[in-house]
This record gives sequence, structure tokens and C-alpha cells, in this order.
Amino acid sequence: MGPVLLADLVEASRAVTATRSRRAKVAAIAEALRAASADEVETATTYLSGSLRQRRTGLGWRSLTSVPEPAVEASLTVVAVDADFQKISEVAGSGSQARRAALTDALFAAATEPEQAYLRGLVTGELRQGALDGLVLEAVAVAAGLPPAEVRRASMFAGATPPVAAAALVGGREALARFRLTVGQPVRPMLASSAPTVAEAVARAGGGTVAVDTKLDGIRVQLHKRAGEVRVFTRSLEDITERVPDVVEAVAALPAGTLVLDGEAIALAPDGRPRPFQETGARTASRLDVATLRARVPLTTYVFDVLHVDGEDLVDVPGRQRLERLAALVPPSLQVPRTLTADVTHAERLFADAVAAGHEGVVVKGLDAPYEAGRRGAAWVKVKPRHTLDLVVLAVEWGSGRRSGLLSNIHLAARDPEGRFVMLGKTFKGMTDEVLAWQTERFLSLETHRSGHVVHVRPEQVVEIAFDGIQTSTRYPGGMALRFARVIRYRDDKTAAEADTVDDVRRLA
Repeated sequence: MGPVLLADLVEASRAVTATRSRRAKVAAIAEALRAASADEVETATTYLSGSLRQRRTGLGWRSLTSVPEPAVEASLTVVAVDADFQKISEVAGSGSQARRAALTDALFAAATEPEQAYLRGLVTGELRQGALDGLVLEAVAVAAGLPPAEVRRASMFAGATPPVAAAALVGGREALARFRLTVGQPVRPMLASSAPTVAEAVARAGGGTVAVDTKLDGIRVQLHKRAGEVRVFTRSLEDITERVPDVVEAVAALPAGTLVLDGEAIALAPDGRPRPFQETGARTASRLDVATLRARVPLTTYVFDVLHVDGEDLVDVPGRQRLERLAALVPPSLQVPRTLTADVTHAERLFADAVAAGHEGVVVKGLDAPYEAGRRGAAWVKVKPRHTLDLVVLAVEWGSGRRSGLLSNIHLAARDPEGRFVMLGKTFKGMTDEVLAWQTERFLSLETHRSGHVVHVRPEQVVEIAFDGIQTSTRYPGGMALRFARVIRYRDDKTAAEADTVDDVRRLA
């Protein structure tokens, strides 16, 4: 078996793009993965997911507007391409721009026309082929002949798909079983689906007695404690420990020796009401002058789940038992406000009280479900007082009049089941002068190309949108459009893969 050619992945990508059938997409990806050797699997998996292994290459669409004439025959291997991108990512110092351009030209000169288009898409994030993480995980299971649940579980603990693909395809079930919860290594968080009413949320969570948690408008944090050391991770698994010493101190004071907790960090006003989300977000994003920021915007830590205590993993334990362990471990002042009830009317009152206190709403949780990381199922269902969606920005239009010189009207999209982005409308409402300035800089940094007054961007930025309703529309491919959409805030704590789906929109409709 020879090395996997880049052309093989280009063909698999073409097959994925050409069909709406999930089964066909999975089959195409699985076939490509089966051909990969041990030293090719991780890179092939990353490319089939539509991204590079290198976080930063210094390349963008502008640097790829003029590349050499394409090669006539395909010769590039996946391993060689990864090595070239690694060299490009390591270029630094005086003359780096010229050296980076020379390396890039050499790579693209060896690529055929379809390969050039594929490489350009990998660099810019434009490969909207539908091969989202869940799809690739399913393909890994098919290629390795393993149960999908076991592959998803390993990915939950690994926090990434490529190493799981390598383990499954090279070592099989035994290698996959080595992925376990490790204190100090973040796991993919469990996610909540949405419901328009508390009654529907209770029904979807299984009915009977449910937990009704206050939904705080803070930053999701995963808290790890081992041998006196505390690490704090975001929902995207970024380590922010050094930025949040107040959170670290709160967890360090807990009695257990080893811990993994799930919770929120939030900035509160002196009266206990939440401060604007932007203040919490700015506090947790900044690495500069942490002591001063802490004094100005202190963070309060709230915990709502426990995954591990002193050598005992709890991810497979029903929610009811996890909550009992949490209550015995964490003082009430550090617990998210929670009430167990079987009365829908009572749950609705709790929702109203949470909103009146300035919070986002509630999360209704079934008590029998395990902690299913990375999945947005029915065990946790969030309810907010207004219709909101977390959508992805696909493009932005230059403004006119007072907004001349600023990017204004944003194009909004949800994810479809195959991972593509389906446009639902546009909006320029709800944007302050500060937001306009920020988004102009942000979207120019994500620019892929332009068409007239429209700047197309990599589908990375998530924005929370409020709207008054959803109407039938032939203007957009999803057949729906948002009425009176307006920007609530930009979500830097969410990735495009975590944005709401077309099915979420249909449920709200």
C-alpha cells in the first residue's frame, strides 16, 4: 500500500460535497481513511475535517490570490504536504515574508488545479463540505469496524478527533479503550439543546422530576484539580488558568484532592446581578495586568456538575447521583442555583425568577442521563425568555451613510445536518459604534474574497441573534428567514461547530 496522495483526499472531499446522503458522506470519508497508514491517519483525518494541523501558517486568501500554474499530474502526498505547511508555519524573523512566499509557491506549483483549490480551502477555512466532527467520527467507526459510541467516547476524553482516528485504525478497540478521563486534560463538554417553553423542555428532558438550573450568562469553565494544582479550561478546551486566579482559588479551597468540575465563571455587580457578558468575556480573554483586571472585574465561580472525585470517574453515573455528589462536595455558595421539581408550573416560576434576576433563563436537566460530552441531546434543554440563536457569519456588507467605511450588514447562517451553512437572513441592527468598529477589524481578518460590496469571510465567528419570529421564505435555501433579527453579542466562547442548527430553527418555528 503506497502513500496516501493529496488527490485521494480531494476526491473524497468532492464525493462528500456532491451528496446530501449522510451515509454516502461517511462511506467516502471512511474509504479515504482506510487507505491511510499509521503515520498518515492523523493528518488525513484533519484534512478531511477541512482544516490544517498547524494552528497558524501566516497565510491568508490574499497571499494565495497569485500562485504558480498548476501541475499536470498529481504527485503530492499527504505527509509531504503536512511537512511543507509545518515549514511555512515556522518561518520567522527578517525576510520571513519572502521565504514564506517561496515555500508556498513551491507547494502550489507541485499541486494540480483541483489540489490547489483544496489547499486554498484548507488554508482559508472555506472547505464547507459537510465533514463536521460528528461525521468524521462516524466515518472513523466505519473504517475501523468499531461501534460509533466507543469512538465518540474516546473523542470525548481526547478532546480531538485525529488522535482517536489513529488509535482506532491502527490499534483497534484496545487502543481506543486507552482514552480515559485524565485529571488535567480537558474533555469535550456536554451541551444543551433549546426549547421555546419550559413545558416543552421538561417533556424533552424526560418528564417527571427534573433539575431546573439557573442559566448564567458567563463563561463555561471546566475545572481540574490534582495535587494542589488547579487548571481552568474554556468550552473550547483553551487553558485560561493564568487569567483567572479568583477561579483557581475557589477550586483550590475545595476539600477533594483530585477533581473535575463543570461550571461557569461570571462577573457580578455588587447587588448580585450579572454584569454585561462583554465584561466577563473581556476579563477571561485578557492576559495583561490580571491583578488590576481582577480588582475591577472580579469573577464568581459556580459549579453545576462533577465528572471526577478522588480517583472515581462519574461521567457514566446518572445525573441524579452526580448532583448528590456535587452537593456533598461543593458549598452552596459555589453551586449554580438549582431546584428539583416535577411540577411544570413550579419550573415556569423558577424560569421567571431567573429572568427577573437578570439571568439568561434556565437549563432543564433529566436526572437519569450520564455526562455525554460533546453531544447536544435531550438530557439538557435550555430555555431563554426571548428567541435567540447562535449563528455563524458568512459575509458582511460595507455600510453607507454614517456607516461608510465600516462593515455593517452581516449574513447569518445555521448549520444543516451535513455540516454545511444555510443562510437565514441578514441584519445591521443592534450594533453600537463600538461593535461596528470591532466587527470591521474582525471580519477583515477573516476575509476570503469579495464580490462587489460584500466581503466573504471564513465561517468562524459566532453571533447571538435575537428575532421576533421565523417566516417561510423562498429567498434563502433553508426556506426560512428570521424576522427583525438583531445582534445581541458576539460569541467568542463558541466555535462555528457549536452554532445552532437548521433543526433548532425549525423547532423554534
